[in-house]
Amino acid sequence: MDIPATRGIPTSAVERSAIRKIATRIVPFVALMFFINFLDRTAISFAAPNGLEADLGLTAAQFGFASGVFFIGYLVLEVPSNLALHKFGARVWLARIMITWGIVSLLFTWVQNYPQLVGLRFLLGVAEAGFFPGAILFLSTWVPARHRGKMLALFYLAQPLTSVIGSPLAGWLMTHEGLLGGLEGWRFMFLCVSIPAIIVGLLCLVVLKDKPSQAKWLDEDEKTWLEGALAAENKDKQDGHGAKGGLKAAFGSGRVWMLAGVYFGFIYGLYALSFFLPTIIDGFQQQFGTTFDLFQKGLITAIPYVPAAVVLYFWSRDAFRRGVQVWHIAVPALVGGLSIPVALYMDSPAATVAVIAVTACAIFAALPNFWTMPTRFLSGAAAAAGVALINTLGNLGGFAAPYITGALKDATGGYQLPMFVVGFFMLLSSVLMVVLARRSKGELTGSIRRVESERAESRA
Repeated sequence: MDIPATRGIPTSAVERSAIRKIATRIVPFVALMFFINFLDRTAISFAAPNGLEADLGLTAAQFGFASGVFFIGYLVLEVPSNLALHKFGARVWLARIMITWGIVSLLFTWVQNYPQLVGLRFLLGVAEAGFFPGAILFLSTWVPARHRGKMLALFYLAQPLTSVIGSPLAGWLMTHEGLLGGLEGWRFMFLCVSIPAIIVGLLCLVVLKDKPSQAKWLDEDEKTWLEGALAAENKDKQDGHGAKGGLKAAFGSGRVWMLAGVYFGFIYGLYALSFFLPTIIDGFQQQFGTTFDLFQKGLITAIPYVPAAVVLYFWSRDAFRRGVQVWHIAVPALVGGLSIPVALYMDSPAATVAVIAVTACAIFAALPNFWTMPTRFLSGAAAAAGVALINTLGNLGGFAAPYITGALKDATGGYQLPMFVVGFFMLLSSVLMVVLARRSKGELTGSIRRVESERAESRA
């Protein structure tokens, strides 16, 4: 499943201009949406060790379940939501998603007990369902394949930057306890991070356009080139592995299901870190005898994501130059799987955070390159269903990771065993990626041989 390299392919002035405008006008706004999305869904991880767990009387397993139940809503509505986006257009549907999740997120400000917390987390997943695959699909309808990896890398930078900026921000907001109506610090934080989703959702209706022909900021030559390049790609995909079968093409594709397995491992690692890293850092006082205030904890939580953002950019840049190779995805999975269990055996906070940073770098190096895969062989309704299916099944890792991590922590009293489980799933992603590549290469070789045989028979 290697993607042909872009190096050596000439680009016209019109092409360069069109891609540059997309990179400056569309990608930053969609990345801002992703930034807010990830901050809202992980805000619970900042709140947990800083008042939420104590105020609601949560165990680690209960916190893990409440964190992960969010993804059950994804499981239920991800595919229907993405098909609705394909039918009604990204502008309206992504706006609807953001506004509704902002409203639900706002309600966390007044949550009173564990059942309410679980119910709101589930509703948040229902509200957000379809956003991430919808954003990926939206970008694929604007950016030709040869430039897609670079655009996805710029889009994906929002995720580690959410932690780089969001962690200290959340810590700072939680220091303002009692500032508004006597709200606890963690409640005030929920209030402040929810409002931007509603505002940006409304702006989405103005800023985004469903296709290049509707963009007034593109010249006619740029519109013509973009629409021609995208139409040619869709025709190729329909002639080969494309969307003729619609939903059947996506759900019946072994490659789609295997990619979902690969994604599961990455998401398991990502959300095990996202939801429990603030709690692990909070435990440094007991483990190493060190004490940090709320803002310092936020800064420490952000540290692993700074190198992760840098590695994501340069790793994806290399993939763009060479064309995405199997090792662009499999090697980071291997490194992440081996590094994460080691983190909790370090003898200082600095060493622990350094090893966790290696894992974060590995996860974020792989993810944008991974998402170039599905839209290489799916288009139209099949692409909408396929991307949503991969994201849905992969995001089961988002449910499993916090719940299993919390349950194992309660059972064993520490995070060592849970991190070994994280390592196992990431190693499994590496193995599945290699197997998938070999199988795809075999299918391609077989297809070429069949075509050559048919041609030989026709000549005879």
